[in-house]
Amino acid sequence: MTTQHRLIGSGDHKVLVLHDWFGTSSGWGPFLDYLDGETFSYAFLDYRGYGDRKHVTGIYTLAEIADDALTLADELDWERFSLVGHSMGGKAVQQVLAQAPQRVRKLVGIAPVPAGAYPLDADGEALFYGAAQDRDKRRAIVDLVTGQRASPVWVDLMVDRSLECSTREAFGSYVKDWVTADLAEQITGQPVPVKVIVGEHDLALTADAMRATWLTHYPNAELEEIANSGHYPMHETPVALATTLETFLRV
Repeated sequence: MTTQHRLIGSGDHKVLVLHDWFGTSSGWGPFLDYLDGETFSYAFLDYRGYGDRKHVTGIYTLAEIADDALTLADELDWERFSLVGHSMGGKAVQQVLAQAPQRVRKLVGIAPVPAGAYPLDADGEALFYGAAQDRDKRRAIVDLVTGQRASPVWVDLMVDRSLECSTREAFGSYVKDWVTADLAEQITGQPVPVKVIVGEHDLALTADAMRATWLTHYPNAELEEIANSGHYPMHETPVALATTLETFLRV
């Protein structure tokens, strides 16, 4: 039985896509409407405890996500593929790279968590670790990473979808892993072409943070900051995101 996933397109360039901590395989907004399905085949995977795989239990770690992603690639007969990851998914795709570097064609991080441990102070730990059980903390995180400028209706929608589409156990376990896991030694120096995309209004995963991490880890990395966007360019500036993503993948 094939691992549950969403497939968009039938092109020769295969792309595995991993979502963020709050998202699902279907939670990419209007961005999905602007993908080139003739050139690319995009496989969107839900993590265990999320979306169409909400009923699937696990230990909820980056390594488990990577194992499931590679299993899906095998089931699809994708020997080589590019990787796209958003936020937490940006760290998960680096775990895939660490486990199977010879299979990765290109790597794209969208507002991505860096490979190293992500230090939190006491207030940060209370906010992020408490978000699994506390709706208000989830809301504060979404508001923060979008620059405290997004419509409150949209922020509430994002939070409500995260509560509906993931289990609290999975949500709480993944954050502890992506905050503490350190993959830097495993991926530093990998020659794969890398594109890092951030929104200018993201108050957490900024362009400066990417220069200090992603761009030092990968010798063939480039950075782009998207105007008028925060942490969710797939919702905030979907056409711009689709355009810059596929321009990079096509080259």
